[in-house]
Amino acid sequence: MTPLVVGITVFVLAAFVGFEVISKVPPTLHTPLMSGANAISGITIIGALAAAGLGATPLARILGFLAVVTATINVVGGFMVTDRMLEMFKSRGDRGGRSK
Repeated sequence: MTPLVVGITVFVLAAFVGFEVISKVPPTLHTPLMSGANAISGITIIGALAAAGLGATPLARILGFLAVVTATINVVGGFMVTDRMLEMFKSRGDRGGRSK
């Protein structure tokens, strides 16, 4: 089998397993679990940087760059969700003047 076929197979299986696992998580646990996994997503950025830097072809460099961008969006979004979640647990006096 060619590396492309192996890569596509792994991607499709990972997408299927990821969907099945996430769909089984109750909504009350989804946000805390995703915010906890946010730190692990930083590893994705390191892998994406390696893919972009070690790309032998222009297509590999472009895909590596897109991986860096999407992984960064994922990490920043995770921190935003975590911040919003933690804001819900603060008392009214600790919110720094924000009224909600």
